Amino acid sequence: MLHNLRWGLGLILGLSGLILLWWINRPEPDHPAYLELYGNVDVRQVDLSFRVAGRLEAVSADEGDRVDRGDIIAALEREDFVDAVALAEAELSAQQALLDALEAGSRPEEIGQAEAQVEQSRAALVFAEATLERQETLAERNIASHQLHDEAQMQVDLASARLRAAQQTLALLRQGPREEDKRAARAHRDALLHSLQLARRRLEDASLTAPNQGIVLTRIREPGAVISAGEPIYTLSLSEPIWVRTYVDEPDLGHIHPGMNVTVTTDSGGRYSGQIGFISPVAEFTPRSVQTRELRTSLVYRVRVVISETDNGLRQGMPVTVQVDLAADDG
Repeated sequence: MLHNLRWGLGLILGLSGLILLWWINRPEPDHPAYLELYGNVDVRQVDLSFRVAGRLEAVSADEGDRVDRGDIIAALEREDFVDAVALAEAELSAQQALLDALEAGSRPEEIGQAEAQVEQSRAALVFAEATLERQETLAERNIASHQLHDEAQMQVDLASARLRAAQQTLALLRQGPREEDKRAARAHRDALLHSLQLARRRLEDASLTAPNQGIVLTRIREPGAVISAGEPIYTLSLSEPIWVRTYVDEPDLGHIHPGMNVTVTTDSGGRYSGQIGFISPVAEFTPRSVQTRELRTSLVYRVRVVISETDNGLRQGMPVTVQVDLAADDG
């Protein structure tokens, strides 16, 4: 019994030693020389539209035409926008003239006219007072009626009131416009200036320009149509950037990183250079449009490859093969 126990312990120790020896001297796993991924070309598209509403006057690009950044490819009728700019300019000019008059204050001629009015009113008061004094003397002697005395008193009161009014007018002219009126005029002037800038921008927006180089995929509207702001006129396929959407399995995720150079090939023999630009941090199921070495239901990570130089050989949705040279990256 004891002999069997010793024999069993020896066998266990021997096997443990063999396992430890194999673990220490185990061969390193072979790393693949390159990684092959499968994906599809992802060309960016943009719907082009006007920022303002109007009647479409002309379209200068058709489906399949290549356009450059800044090319005018459609235009609205401009008459209403031109009139709006002219109206805004006239309103601004009138308000600026009013503001200039307020800031300049009263003219010397206006002040001189007010001073003359004061002197005239003062002379009229002196004459009315003299008349009243004569009527009072005659009334005391019972030579003139009391009615004439009352009329003379009324003329004195009227002349005195006219003199006060003329003096107040002269004081206001010498003081000039109130600061509150000036601020209100400046605020109105600034509001009209912004209205003019808005009208000019709307006039510029009556022309539709290409935001980037690309190819017209679809021309949606024709001349004569009344369109609203934001309604698509063209669908444009951008020439740059062109990306490849591909997927990498989790075991291969540690072999790649953003910035790695890759080679993209098409089924027709096209060959392009690119770089890995983005690796999704979130796992997802492989889409049906992508063939991988694993089952379709396996979890993968989305990878974006940016093509360096392109031509007409890459089209939207085209299947491609992405080869990553892992040995070159290690070197």
